[in-house]
Amino acid sequence: MLKTIVCLSTLWVAVHAAPSGIPGPVAHVRNGTYVGVRNDHYKQDFFLGMSYAQQPTGDLRFTVPQSLNRSWDGMRDAKEYSEICVGYGTDSIWYPMSEACLTLNVVRGSSADENSNLPVGVWIHGGGFYMGSGSDQRYNMSAIVDNSYKIGKPFIAVSLNYRVSAWGFLGSSEVTDSGNTNLGIRDQRLALQWIKENIQAFGGDPDKITIWGESAGAISVGLHLTAYGGRDDGLFRGAIMESGGSISARPMNSTGYQAMYDDVVAKVNCTGSEDTLQCLREVPFEDLNAVFNGTDGDPVYQFWPAVDNDLVTGPGSVQLDNHEFIKVPILAGTNTDEGVSFGPTGINTTEQFYAYLTDGSSGFKLPPAVANQILDLYPDDPSQGIPGFLGDQRVPSKGYQWRRTSAYGGDYAMHANRRRQCEAWAAATTTAYCYRFNMRGADVPYLSGADHFEEVAFVFNNIAGLGYHYGKPFEGMPESYHQLSTLMASMWASFIHDLDPNSGIKDEVRWQAYGDQPVDLVFDANVTSYMEPDTWRKEGIDYINSNARVYWR
Repeated sequence: MLKTIVCLSTLWVAVHAAPSGIPGPVAHVRNGTYVGVRNDHYKQDFFLGMSYAQQPTGDLRFTVPQSLNRSWDGMRDAKEYSEICVGYGTDSIWYPMSEACLTLNVVRGSSADENSNLPVGVWIHGGGFYMGSGSDQRYNMSAIVDNSYKIGKPFIAVSLNYRVSAWGFLGSSEVTDSGNTNLGIRDQRLALQWIKENIQAFGGDPDKITIWGESAGAISVGLHLTAYGGRDDGLFRGAIMESGGSISARPMNSTGYQAMYDDVVAKVNCTGSEDTLQCLREVPFEDLNAVFNGTDGDPVYQFWPAVDNDLVTGPGSVQLDNHEFIKVPILAGTNTDEGVSFGPTGINTTEQFYAYLTDGSSGFKLPPAVANQILDLYPDDPSQGIPGFLGDQRVPSKGYQWRRTSAYGGDYAMHANRRRQCEAWAAATTTAYCYRFNMRGADVPYLSGADHFEEVAFVFNNIAGLGYHYGKPFEGMPESYHQLSTLMASMWASFIHDLDPNSGIKDEVRWQAYGDQPVDLVFDANVTSYMEPDTWRKEGIDYINSNARVYWR
C-alpha cells in the first residue's frame, strides 16, 4: 500500500516532465553540475533532491550538519525528490523516508539562467517539528511561481528537508555538552548557506533571499531571525511567518528532555556506555526507529527546539524585548480559529479549565494567580469564543466550554506571539506587514472554521488541491475563493520580489505596514479583504504576552 501512495505523490512531476530522451536544464553549482527536468505545462525547470550537506548517517547521526566536502565530474541527476527525513504523523506517511535526507529542491521559470538574478523564496515546512518535508505536494511551488510571472514579480522557489522529531531535536545534558543541539534548525541554516553560495547557478540573486514558513516552519523562521542573539550572517533579506514566529508555541526550556533521553538510552541498551550519544549513533536504524515511532504513527517522544545558549541564546520573548533580532522586513500572521487545533477538548467546567492550566496538562504549570486571571479574561461565555460564527452556541460533543478554551488556546499558541512579533518590529522601526486569515477551506469540518494551516492552499494558489489526501480546500467553493488565493499568492510573491506585498497588486486592497497605528489585513473571501486595528481580543493577548516568561518562551 505504501508503495502505491508514494507513486501517486510523485505523479505530478512525472506527468508534466519532458520526455527522458530530451536533455534537461543544467546548473553548475560549486561542487559539480546538476541536470534537472523541464515541466512543459508550467514552462518551469525543476532541480530536485540536491544534497546541501553530508548525509547524517553513521557517526554523523545526532551531529551538527556537515558541509559537503566532495565534488564530482560530469552531470548528476536532480530529477526526483529524495527520500524525506524520518518523521511520525500524517504529513510524513505518504512519502518514502530515510536518515539520508538533507536535500533541497529548486523551481524556476524555464526562461531563467545564471544571469537572471531573480529574487528567491525559501520554504521551510511545518509539522510540529516531528513530521513533514519539502517533498509534500501541498507545498508544490509551480502555481505560485507561475502566478509570480503573470504579475511581473517572478521569483525562484526553494524547498528543503531538515531532521525532525528525535532525529533532529534530541535533547539532554549529553547532547548539550557535545554541542549537538537543535539539529533541525542547524540543518536549515546550512541549507541557507548552500543557497546563498549556489542559487546564482539557477538564476537566483544571493542578496535577495526571503525565508518563509508555516507553523513549525514559521517558528523556524523566527528562530533564524533571533539566532545567535540576532547576529546577521547575510543569509536572507526578508522573512515570512504564517502561524508562528520568534516566540515559540511551546515552552523553550528542555525540562523533561533528560528523562526522555535516558529512556531512549535504556531501551536500546546503551545505559552502561561511556558515551551514550555515540552508542545511539551505532544503534541500527530499525531498532532506534522502533523506539521513536508510536503505535499510532505519532512520535513517542516530544522533543522540540530549546534554549541552548548558542544558536538559541534565550526565550524569544526576551530577545524581542531586547531587540536581539535581524532587522529585516517581515510578513506575519495567524488564522482566526487557530485554537481549534491548539485548545483542549472535553472541558466542561471552570474547575476543569483551571486544572488544565495548573496541573501540567497543557505542557506547563501556570501559577494559580495567573491561571485565575486567565479564567477572568476568557470567561465562560461562548459568544466570546471561537469559531465566532457559532454565535452563543455551545458544542457539548467537544466539551461544554470548548469554545472558551479554544479561544485561549489559539491566543496562547499563536495570536499573542504574532502580535508581539509585529509590535517588536514596529518598535525597532522595521517594516512589518501583519494579517489575520479568516476563511475555512473545504478540506476541514464546518466547526473548524479558519483553523491552523488553512491559509496554506490559498498562499500556494493550490486550486487543484495537490497533496491533500483528506479533502480538497477549494472543492465546491465559489469563485471568490479562487480570487482570494490569487490575491494572497500575488502578495507573497510581491513581498519576496520587492519586500512590499502591494507592488504587484492592482486590486483596491492595499496592505498597510504595522506601525504607530497597529493594523492587520484581514483576508476574507466572503467580503473584500480589509484593514483592521490590531486590537482583536486585546486584553487576553496582552496579559499572555506580559507573562511570557511564566510560559517559558
